[in-house]
Amino acid sequence: MNELIKKLKEENIGYIKENELLANHTTMKIGGPADLFIEPSSIDNLIKTMDLIREYKVKWIAIGRGSNLLVSDLGIDGAVIKLGKGLSSMEVIGTEVKAGAGYSLVSLSTQISRKGLAGLEFASGIPGSVGGAVFMNAGAHGSDVSKILSKAHILFEDGNVEWMTNEEMMFSYRTSVLQKQRPGVVIEAIFQLQEGDKDVIFSEMQRNKEYRKETQPWNFPCAGSIFRNPLPNHAGKLIQDADLKGYSIGGAKVSDMHGNFIVNTGNATADDVLSLIQYIKDKIYELYQIEMHTEVEIIGRK
Repeated sequence: MNELIKKLKEENIGYIKENELLANHTTMKIGGPADLFIEPSSIDNLIKTMDLIREYKVKWIAIGRGSNLLVSDLGIDGAVIKLGKGLSSMEVIGTEVKAGAGYSLVSLSTQISRKGLAGLEFASGIPGSVGGAVFMNAGAHGSDVSKILSKAHILFEDGNVEWMTNEEMMFSYRTSVLQKQRPGVVIEAIFQLQEGDKDVIFSEMQRNKEYRKETQPWNFPCAGSIFRNPLPNHAGKLIQDADLKGYSIGGAKVSDMHGNFIVNTGNATADDVLSLIQYIKDKIYELYQIEMHTEVEIIGRK
């Protein structure tokens, strides 16, 4: 690890720190230290980082803005690569939008709406990054990334860099090919939008934002939806019907506003959240014989 750190610094990769607390990089404000934390300052430096990580055979994981993520209290072995400011470019060419993986999805939807381009209204309240949204096919309000993605620029574990089409991404509900079949890091994405009326687009975005404000607990640290919807059922409704809203373990609590959100009331640990997740799973299965599967990504030492 020391040799890797030395080399990364020689290459002037970007921000590098040992034992960086991941609680500072997740929307849930939970997570122990990463052995090595790297935030590359450019796409080229991200590629160099991956080359060096492969050369020194160090375990790694990539994160974006830290939403949809629960990190162990014990932290993470190996390197954590944050796709941040160095990958936050944005370019509009006609009705196509090219955005870096580190670009905020909320900011992107806002910027695009001002240009009279429609298609990203659903993303106006999703607190993640472009890279994370593509990786997990993020969606809301009846739409998702698969509806608008033209192609994605992907860096694979073996160092290959490819542009993948929408079809090659193999999107399904909150899933893409990158999660299991072909692990890789999203570098940037191109979205195909369409011309629209600015006032209509703005009104829809405002409705989406107001709906989220009224129904979801973003005034507390949280990770977004905890469970995937076990279609045709909805996770939040099942949890609400099971009378679990407000139920807590330690500092982790099922939101009073939305059953599919677990909030950090101030001192929650990852173990608190995991215990609460398991309690909910057991209760829903006991009552409805429905197996619940997490949407939030759970990573780190056990």
